[in-house]
Amino acid sequence: MDLTTTYLDIKLKSPLVPSASPLSEDIDNIKRMEDAGAAVVMHSLFEEQLTNERYELHHHLTYGTESFPEALTYFPEPDIFRIGPEEYLNHISQAKEKVDIPIIASLNGASVGGWTDYARLIQQAGASALELNIYYVPTDMETTGEQVEQTYIDILTAVKAAVTIPVAVKLSPYFTNMANMATCLDNAGADGLVLFNRFYQPDINLETLDVQPHVLLSTPQAMRLPLRWIAILYGQINASLAATSGIHQAEDVIKMLMAGANVTMLCSVLLQNGINHIRSIESEIHAWMEKHEYASVKQMQGSMSQKNCPNASAFERAQYMRALQTYKPEWAKVYEPSYYLG
Repeated sequence: MDLTTTYLDIKLKSPLVPSASPLSEDIDNIKRMEDAGAAVVMHSLFEEQLTNERYELHHHLTYGTESFPEALTYFPEPDIFRIGPEEYLNHISQAKEKVDIPIIASLNGASVGGWTDYARLIQQAGASALELNIYYVPTDMETTGEQVEQTYIDILTAVKAAVTIPVAVKLSPYFTNMANMATCLDNAGADGLVLFNRFYQPDINLETLDVQPHVLLSTPQAMRLPLRWIAILYGQINASLAATSGIHQAEDVIKMLMAGANVTMLCSVLLQNGINHIRSIESEIHAWMEKHEYASVKQMQGSMSQKNCPNASAFERAQYMRALQTYKPEWAKVYEPSYYLG
């Protein structure tokens, strides 16, 4: 059974790829991922970390030069991140020394600026590829959709100019025309698209009256959105397609591959069940492929995409109307036909 696939022009042993998470902060965990046959996306280095590092350097270089009551620039110590920029580079280098699997670094940011120059150092540290996790929530009432989209293009262009390794863009689904945005990123040189970023929404603590983070792990229902868009984009763009969000079991992986994904990325399920769960999912994929007489991932990839699906409208509006017309709540089935009479 051949599970090999190609992502970002890199041949992988398996379509199962642990996505950016705290699990990759430990080299031993990365070794376990290698033992399970997976490549790995490193935890993210944030734009704010690089900005804070520059602020800290500025603080030490100018300390005391504005020692008067109206002092303008005293910057706080960057104490909210566990691994800083230099440690991140060392972490990549150490991982490359310890394992043979591809190491995909992750840069997380939202604006065009000096932080994108750090991509060159990431390449020099030995990363096989780079994932740009663009986490952008525009709140300025004057910012147009066109400006938001251009920000993504500008960030990608800046990074592509700095490195020669493949670059993937992890993006949200919140665009007026997702198909057009994917095409624009493809034309701008994206080697891969990762669909989709999950924006962690804030919560309100009613006891302290604070706005605070509230991390909710994904559920299998979250996979429906990337499934649709990967099926639509397959065969329409040159960039590789990575599926992420809601992938918890072998069936989820198989569906994504049939939709057209090159790889499927795992996070929540590994946080819940441990890294060795990769083996369980892979074993179940083997069993399914054997039962249904599939010899390779390549054979199934894209077989249920919009391009190859007998009913291409299944991924568009027609399916929405059909879903509404055919759904019946459980209680209504007992009272037919009175349910339809109102």
